[in-house]
Amino acid sequence: MSNSSPLLIDEHNLSHAWAKAFLHIIKNPGKEISPLVVSITGFNDGIPNEDIDIRQSLDKCLADNDEQKIHTVANTIFPDSLWRRSKYQRHELFERYLKFLPRAKAIKHCKHKNRRGLYFERLIAFGSGPCNGNQLEYIISEYQARPGVRRTMFQASIFDPGRDHVRSAQLPFPCLQHVSFVPQGETQTLTMNAFYATQQLFNKAYGNYLGLCRLGNFMAKEMGLTFSRMNCFVGVAKLDNITKTSDTLAPVKEACREALSSKTD
Repeated sequence: MSNSSPLLIDEHNLSHAWAKAFLHIIKNPGKEISPLVVSITGFNDGIPNEDIDIRQSLDKCLADNDEQKIHTVANTIFPDSLWRRSKYQRHELFERYLKFLPRAKAIKHCKHKNRRGLYFERLIAFGSGPCNGNQLEYIISEYQARPGVRRTMFQASIFDPGRDHVRSAQLPFPCLQHVSFVPQGETQTLTMNAFYATQQLFNKAYGNYLGLCRLGNFMAKEMGLTFSRMNCFVGVAKLDNITKTSDTLAPVKEACREALSSKTD
C-alpha cells in the first residue's frame, strides 16, 4: 500500500532530506511513497552537509539488521576512497576500479548482491558504441571538446534491457536506472539528476543519495564546474526489510525527529 500523494523534499542537508522521507512513511499509512522526489543542495567543496547523529544511528541500525552500511552502498555508485587514492586522476580511477571489480564482486557478504553488477561498473563499462563502454569519460570529453554541446548528450544508462528484462520476482540490481548531468553556463555549476524505478528507503536510500552526490561532485570537477544540486526521482520508495515498529528503529526515529525539530531554516 502506498501514500498516494507525491512527496517533494528540497533540503540543504542530505541527512535531513532522508529523515523527512523516512518519517513521512513512519507517520502515514502504508510502507510506500509514490512518487518521491528528493532535491539536495548544501555542499562544502562538493561534500554534502550531513547530520552525524542521524548517520551514526542509521548505520548502527543497518548493522544490527545485517544490512550494508551507508558508505558501502554509496561506493556502489561512486568509489570515493578509490578516487582519492588515485590522486583525483580519473583515468587512473577507471583503471584501478576495473582491476578491483572482480574482488568487489567476490566479497563474501556482498556476493549475492553484486553478482549482476555494480552501478559504477555500468557507468564506465557499459556496451560499446561511441563511448566505448565508458559513459562518464564520453560525457566529460565531449563537454571539454567544444562549446555549445547539446545537453541531452550528458546522460548515462544503467538499466540494460538485454540483461535486466528478466522474469524474476525480485531483482536486487539495478534499482537506479539512469543519470543525467546539466551544466549551468551562467553560474558554472552542475546539476545531477537520477531516476529510480524503486528504492529501498531504509537500507539503501541514504547511501544512494550519498553515492549520487559523490558522483555528481566527481563529474563537476572533471568538467571544470561546481556541483550545486542533486535531484533524485523515485517511482516507488519502499520501507522493506524492516517493520515500522522494530525496536532497532527507535534511535533512528529519535535522531531524525530531534534534528528536524531543531532546524532554524
